[in-house]
Amino acid sequence: MNFETPTYIDAETKPVMSTKYSPKPSGQRFSIRDGLKFLAAAGLLTWFMFTSAGRLHYNWQWYRVPKYLFTIVNGSFISGPLLEGVWVTLRITAASLVLSCIFGLVTALFRLSESFAARTLARLYLELVRNTPLLVQIFFIYFVVSPVLGIGRFFSAILALSLFEGAYASEIFRAGIVSIHKEQWEAAQSIGLNTLNTYRHIILPQAIRRMLPPLASQAISLIKDSALVSTIAIYDLTMQGQRIIAETYMVFELWFTIAIIYLFMTAAVSVGINIMEKRLTIEM
Repeated sequence: MNFETPTYIDAETKPVMSTKYSPKPSGQRFSIRDGLKFLAAAGLLTWFMFTSAGRLHYNWQWYRVPKYLFTIVNGSFISGPLLEGVWVTLRITAASLVLSCIFGLVTALFRLSESFAARTLARLYLELVRNTPLLVQIFFIYFVVSPVLGIGRFFSAILALSLFEGAYASEIFRAGIVSIHKEQWEAAQSIGLNTLNTYRHIILPQAIRRMLPPLASQAISLIKDSALVSTIAIYDLTMQGQRIIAETYMVFELWFTIAIIYLFMTAAVSVGINIMEKRLTIEM
């Protein structure tokens, strides 16, 4: 499959560096000011939360939440339904992330192809997926596609999430590829590399560092979007929370706990991507 040469950034264009001297502010003075601002914001938020909780007249039962996370029996750690839901969410997210990157990369290469059929197929896929709700796609794959392919609800959820996130990831891959200077292609051709080896050894290694931040945002979005798989009775974190709420009526305690767990998962992804980005920057 041949690929057309996209429009590249001019290699001669360089940012103009300003030589105007800007004195550095006193670090201690600004750190104290920022600390006071943080304390004021935290105090205001705490006051708002306690005031809202008091006016709700809600019987808070936080002491009942830990047993739904884990229990210790005779020195043995036993995971609760919420942690079991986290494990299901992580499995779905990990598999969907890998497949979405594959779909995204293939779609990006199709869009850069000289083949009219490949470009048309990629465009139809992008427009169809990006312009329909994810929930509708999950239902369509589970109720229409899965009986034909003979797959269960778990793999139906992975397929739906992968196709949905892959459409957005394809734009990230395409933007990263076209951001590489044209001279890199010319240098690869001058040493006899074909298109496949040019992508593998020259273009993608340079583009990946530029694609990591937006790909991290897509991974975070994928974690949050995975909550929709509960609509087809997959007992992920959200579905486990709904089941516990139906039994205990601890609405606020459970949803706040679930939100914090999602926050920890997305923060871990963000930190991991930042570490990878710094290592790639040092190596390059």
